[in-house]
Amino acid sequence: MASSSSEHTGIDAVPTPVKIIIAGGFGAGKTTMVSSASEIPPLSTEEVLTEASTRIDDLSGVEQKKTTTVALDFGRITISPRHVLYLFGTPGQERFWFMWDDLARGAIGTIVLVDPRRLETSFAAVDFFERRKIPFIVAVNCFDHAPRYTSDEIREALVVPDRVPIVMCDARKRDSSKIALIRLVKHAMTVVPQPA
Repeated sequence: MASSSSEHTGIDAVPTPVKIIIAGGFGAGKTTMVSSASEIPPLSTEEVLTEASTRIDDLSGVEQKKTTTVALDFGRITISPRHVLYLFGTPGQERFWFMWDDLARGAIGTIVLVDPRRLETSFAAVDFFERRKIPFIVAVNCFDHAPRYTSDEIREALVVPDRVPIVMCDARKRDSSKIALIRLVKHAMTVVPQPA
């Protein structure tokens, strides 16, 4: 019986890519999460906010924000010789939402990163991934001096079904970001695909 060539060539198999999306509202911390979790220097398309964009983007609650993602953020985490996580951070501003469909294609799941100072900025991301039946979790980015809510309060405010996990995290901290990613992967593995 013939064996597969990869068993005898001595060549390591190419790891299976696992695509994950980090989405959320403007200023929620998506770039920060990709940067903190990635094992490589992340690719970021951050640009300086200009006076023109401050007339378009709602900076209430994030007045200190100086840059914004205009295309995507990209990072990588090797979780085993057989699997590599690829992290894609979406742009948060409404005028860039047209890119979300392309970024989400092929993803096993999404972390919807929530800014507890501006919960209303999370509705679009929750709705987007619910409508497309892409598994997601809600990760509340616990900013300094931000309001503290319980998981139940977040679930009620965002009208998130009980089946969707909610975790508290600090996107600046690698371990905290990784815990959110692990929770997403475990959740995505339990979700039975629904017909479109």
